[in-house]
Amino acid sequence: VQLQASGGGLVQPGGSLRLSCAASGNIISINVMGWYRQAPGKQRDVVATFTTGGTTNYADSVKGRFTISRDNAKNTVTLQMNSLEPEDTAVYYCKVFALTKVGGLVEWNDYWGQGTQVTVSS
Repeated sequence: VQLQASGGGLVQPGGSLRLSCAASGNIISINVMGWYRQAPGKQRDVVATFTTGGTTNYADSVKGRFTISRDNAKNTVTLQMNSLEPEDTAVYYCKVFALTKVGGLVEWNDYWGQGTQVTVSS
Protein backbone atom coordinates (compact mmCIF):
# COMPACT_ATOMS: atom_id res chain seq x y z
CA VAL A 1 0.00 0.00 0.00
CA GLN A 2 1.31 3.43 -0.90
CA LEU A 3 0.09 6.67 0.62
CA GLN A 4 0.79 9.89 -1.25
CA ALA A 5 0.28 13.04 0.79
CA SER A 6 0.28 16.59 -0.53
CA GLY A 7 -0.72 20.12 0.37
CA GLY A 8 1.73 21.18 3.04
CA GLY A 9 3.57 24.47 3.01
CA LEU A 10 4.19 27.79 4.72
CA VAL A 11 1.25 29.89 5.84
CA GLN A 12 0.76 32.90 8.07
CA PRO A 13 -1.12 32.61 11.36
CA GLY A 14 -4.84 32.65 10.73
CA GLY A 15 -4.40 31.17 7.28
CA SER A 16 -5.61 27.91 5.81
CA LEU A 17 -4.14 24.81 4.21
CA ARG A 18 -5.66 21.68 2.77
CA LEU A 19 -3.87 18.35 3.02
CA SER A 20 -4.77 15.40 0.85
CA CYS A 21 -3.70 11.78 0.95
CA ALA A 22 -4.41 9.06 -1.58
CA ALA A 23 -3.99 5.37 -0.85
CA SER A 24 -3.21 2.88 -3.58
CA GLY A 25 -2.13 -0.72 -3.93
CA ASN A 26 -3.67 -4.11 -3.18
CA ILE A 27 -6.38 -2.65 -0.97
CA ILE A 28 -9.48 -4.69 -0.26
CA SER A 29 -10.98 -2.34 2.30
CA ILE A 30 -10.02 0.61 4.47
CA ASN A 31 -11.38 1.03 7.97
CA VAL A 32 -9.94 4.10 9.65
CA MET A 33 -8.26 6.95 7.79
CA GLY A 34 -6.53 9.65 9.74
CA TRP A 35 -3.99 12.41 10.10
CA TYR A 36 -1.22 12.63 12.67
CA ARG A 37 1.47 15.22 13.27
CA GLN A 38 4.88 15.40 14.84
CA ALA A 39 6.51 18.62 15.92
CA PRO A 40 10.29 18.82 16.45
CA GLY A 41 11.27 17.11 19.67
CA LYS A 42 7.77 15.79 20.31
CA GLN A 43 5.98 12.50 19.81
CA ARG A 44 3.63 11.85 16.93
CA ASP A 45 0.06 12.62 17.94
CA VAL A 46 -3.31 12.05 16.35
CA VAL A 47 -4.94 15.09 14.76
CA ALA A 48 -8.14 13.63 13.30
CA THR A 49 -9.60 10.29 12.29
CA PHE A 50 -12.52 9.17 10.15
CA THR A 51 -13.98 5.67 10.42
CA THR A 52 -15.78 3.71 7.76
CA GLY A 53 -18.98 4.20 9.71
CA GLY A 54 -18.67 7.96 9.41
CA THR A 55 -17.42 8.76 12.89
CA THR A 56 -14.88 11.56 13.14
CA ASN A 57 -12.64 12.37 16.06
CA TYR A 58 -10.42 15.38 16.59
CA ALA A 59 -7.67 16.35 18.97
CA ASP A 60 -8.95 18.99 21.36
CA SER A 61 -6.41 21.48 20.05
CA VAL A 62 -7.87 21.44 16.53
CA LYS A 63 -11.59 21.11 17.18
CA GLY A 64 -13.54 23.79 15.40
CA ARG A 65 -10.61 24.65 13.14
CA PHE A 66 -9.81 21.43 11.25
CA THR A 67 -12.16 19.24 9.26
CA ILE A 68 -11.40 15.72 8.06
CA SER A 69 -13.19 14.15 5.14
CA ARG A 70 -12.79 11.02 3.07
CA ASP A 71 -13.77 9.68 -0.32
CA ASN A 72 -14.19 5.92 -0.09
CA ALA A 73 -14.46 5.48 -3.84
CA LYS A 74 -11.06 7.11 -4.35
CA ASN A 75 -9.42 5.96 -1.09
CA THR A 76 -8.53 9.52 -0.21
CA VAL A 77 -8.59 11.46 3.02
CA THR A 78 -8.42 15.24 3.28
CA LEU A 79 -7.71 17.60 6.16
CA GLN A 80 -8.94 21.16 5.83
CA MET A 81 -7.05 23.33 8.29
CA ASN A 82 -8.36 26.82 9.06
CA SER A 83 -7.31 29.47 11.56
CA LEU A 84 -3.84 27.98 11.68
CA GLU A 85 -1.65 28.78 14.65
CA PRO A 86 2.14 28.58 15.07
CA GLU A 87 1.52 25.62 17.39
CA ASP A 88 0.18 23.69 14.39
CA THR A 89 3.65 23.65 12.85
CA ALA A 90 4.66 20.03 12.36
CA VAL A 91 5.16 17.26 9.87
CA TYR A 92 1.73 15.84 9.08
CA TYR A 93 1.29 12.16 8.29
CA CYS A 94 -1.69 10.32 6.93
CA LYS A 95 -2.43 6.80 8.08
CA VAL A 96 -4.88 4.14 7.03
CA PHE A 97 -5.90 0.86 8.62
CA ALA A 98 -6.41 -1.30 5.58
CA LEU A 99 -7.20 -4.85 4.57
CA THR A 100 -4.82 -5.99 1.87
CA LYS A 101 -3.99 -9.14 -0.03
CA VAL A 102 -0.35 -9.72 -0.79
CA GLY A 103 0.92 -13.04 -2.02
CA GLY A 104 -2.24 -14.78 -0.94
CA LEU A 105 -2.05 -13.35 2.59
CA VAL A 106 -5.05 -11.24 3.61
CA GLU A 107 -4.59 -9.12 6.70
CA TRP A 108 -5.24 -5.77 8.35
CA ASN A 109 -2.34 -3.39 8.88
CA ASP A 110 -1.54 0.26 9.51
CA TYR A 111 0.08 2.11 6.62
CA TRP A 112 1.74 5.52 6.85
CA GLY A 113 2.33 8.24 4.30
CA GLN A 114 5.68 9.97 3.91
CA GLY A 115 4.75 13.15 5.78
CA THR A 116 4.25 16.70 4.62
CA GLN A 117 5.60 19.79 6.36
CA VAL A 118 3.22 22.45 7.62
CA THR A 119 4.79 25.65 8.89
CA VAL A 120 2.72 28.44 10.40
CA SER A 121 4.76 31.58 10.77
CA SER A 122 4.62 35.29 10.10
